[in-house]
Amino acid sequence: MANCLRVPLSSSLPCSSSSSPSLKRRSIRTLCSVNSTKIPMPLVNPKDPFLSKLASVAATSPEILLNSQKNSDTPPYLDIFDSPTLMATPAQVERSVSYNEHRPRRPPPDLPSLLLHGRIVYIGMPLVPAVTELVVAELMYLQWMDPKEPIYLYINSTGTTRDDGETVGMETEGFAIYDAMMQLKNEIHTVAVGAAIGQACLLLAAGSKGKRFMMPHAKAMIQQPRVPSSGLMPASDVLIRAKEVIINRDILVELLSKHTGNSLETVADVMRRPFYMDSTRAKEFGVIDKILWRGQEKIMADAAPPEDWDKNAGIKALDAI
Repeated sequence: MANCLRVPLSSSLPCSSSSSPSLKRRSIRTLCSVNSTKIPMPLVNPKDPFLSKLASVAATSPEILLNSQKNSDTPPYLDIFDSPTLMATPAQVERSVSYNEHRPRRPPPDLPSLLLHGRIVYIGMPLVPAVTELVVAELMYLQWMDPKEPIYLYINSTGTTRDDGETVGMETEGFAIYDAMMQLKNEIHTVAVGAAIGQACLLLAAGSKGKRFMMPHAKAMIQQPRVPSSGLMPASDVLIRAKEVIINRDILVELLSKHTGNSLETVADVMRRPFYMDSTRAKEFGVIDKILWRGQEKIMADAAPPEDWDKNAGIKALDAI
């Protein structure tokens, strides 16, 4: 843009000894900043392990991501995130240390475009208004692109609170994403790749039946909504907010009961205190349908119980005193 503006700018400035090259460069920089429009970019957590792994693969070999084969049983890009390479073949080592000048090189795509290419909506931050706006917009965009292809919702979020329990967003942020999911024509495959806490756990359970996944070491947790800070509020306003929190709690209990298959009393009882679930417990509770073990489920099922191990080893358990 600076090259395009140089000719008209030089013709408009008076040709005098006071017009220095630094003044011209400053004027060009000012016009560029005024005329250029800033494209909003999605919020990205730089410490997120999934995005870090995806960025490293995109920087080294972007063709792996752009030309990845679609498998209906496994959500996209998770094979890269969860499959370590033990040892490279000699051909791979030779290609990695040599340079092929005849092969065209191109810069890797940015992560938001890469995720949308895989029809992935990634929630990697707490549910603040900016995150909700982006997620709903991406869901609507992917439905407009193809209303028949599934949408993959990857979740690594603490919901409307932070790690320390501080409230950062209203409960309506999670309900807004939930309502958008329910209005879509596409199947929505939900995957927990880190933590799904509070409202994020509701989004995980709200995926299409049979298409709700969880990584082996991910965590899910349901808890009651929290009252925002009310230090300088009058007592009447605090009471109004408390009533609204109770209403949101009842809605959350009803929706979790609907998607997990448990009774209202069961969900309300476990939500009295923070209820943490690993992948196995989340599957038993009905939050997910499948754990992405990559074959470990069969290995664990075939493993003998501890009593058989002790018996085969000749160990006798002492009677309780």
